[in-house]
Amino acid sequence: MLSNRIINNTLTGYFVLFLLIGSSLQCGPTRGPGRRRRPGKMTVLVYKQHVPNVSENTIGASGVPEGKISRNDPRFKDLVKNENPNIIFKDEEGTGSDRLMTQRTKDKLQALAVSVMNTWPGVKLRVTEAWDEDNHHCKDSLHYEGRAVDITTSDRDRSKYGMLARLAVEAGFDWVFYESRGHIHCSVKSESSAANNIGGCFSGESSIQSETRGYVQMKDLHTGEKVLSKTVDGVPVFSEVIMFLDKNSQKQATFIHIETEDHFSLEITDKHLIYVSKTNYSDDFSSAYAEEVQVGQFVLVSNSTNNFIPSKVVALTKKTSSGVYAPLTIEGNIVVDGVLTSCYGVMNNEVIAHAAFAPVRAVHWILQYISYPYAIDIESEGVHWYADALYNIGTHFFDKSVLYRV
Repeated sequence: MLSNRIINNTLTGYFVLFLLIGSSLQCGPTRGPGRRRRPGKMTVLVYKQHVPNVSENTIGASGVPEGKISRNDPRFKDLVKNENPNIIFKDEEGTGSDRLMTQRTKDKLQALAVSVMNTWPGVKLRVTEAWDEDNHHCKDSLHYEGRAVDITTSDRDRSKYGMLARLAVEAGFDWVFYESRGHIHCSVKSESSAANNIGGCFSGESSIQSETRGYVQMKDLHTGEKVLSKTVDGVPVFSEVIMFLDKNSQKQATFIHIETEDHFSLEITDKHLIYVSKTNYSDDFSSAYAEEVQVGQFVLVSNSTNNFIPSKVVALTKKTSSGVYAPLTIEGNIVVDGVLTSCYGVMNNEVIAHAAFAPVRAVHWILQYISYPYAIDIESEGVHWYADALYNIGTHFFDKSVLYRV
């Protein structure tokens, strides 16, 4: 039996190869969806500039605040301590609070620390503020949640700060602000928001049709099972679940509740793709974000013989449920609660999204021929590293018309 490490190393190799040949995914010279090249030379930020060019607490940046976290708050256990020796923490309070932050904040800082050392040999990243428990910031500051950091370079050379801000953008911070002459402010989305937006999710109570077990709830689905899907020709097929893009049984999320005239009901996150049409002609269906579905439009549902037929949407509501799950099948689509949906989210071009996971399917195919009886992904919770990597790379390489970064 192959170890997890070997599987991940193999997938990493394919991931690198995919990036090297990724230019083949371009959609041509039109103004429509396509991939754009990163500039050869990074442009530094200027004083008071922020990226993206929207307010910090909007969905286009780090999102709305979710409330202060105190040491007595149950959410305090979700903060992690950053012990990276390549980062200098000011910690003027003497409580270690500048080392406490969300996991997403820590991940972005780790990447930025490496970029700083590569850009300026001998210079380290310096954090002057992270989690704030002393109310030193304005109301609703993301510092109170461990989602924001103020940074400088270790030599405090202000001539470097414009480039430092650019490096922070490249490291994946969701909002970067050249806030003052003395520091750069960076922040990230909440863990729940980031998880939902990487791939889109279904609720744990959703129903899936398994080839061997019949109807089961999403929370009981396992990799290696075959579930009802469709081929590119529209033929119903049971397709194998090869990984979970996201799986978290404890996390709460807001789902769009879609009801149809044929009494089908689906819970799906807003940036997940679903097949929809303005008419009931089967040839007119295309993928769109769930949040774009309107009453009166049609979705595809599976009838008693597992054939796909149009069903009119009659109601749309929102519902909060526990558990987020995003299974990936070989076909790239899945029938959930009787409704045909894509396995992908965030990117509104399903062809590109499916191509981006070609390395995953390739590794799965190879493992079948070397007597490895399990799917790629072991039953672990959280956002899969490959999906997270594609999300972060996509935010730099794809136009907003293709990739919705929230």
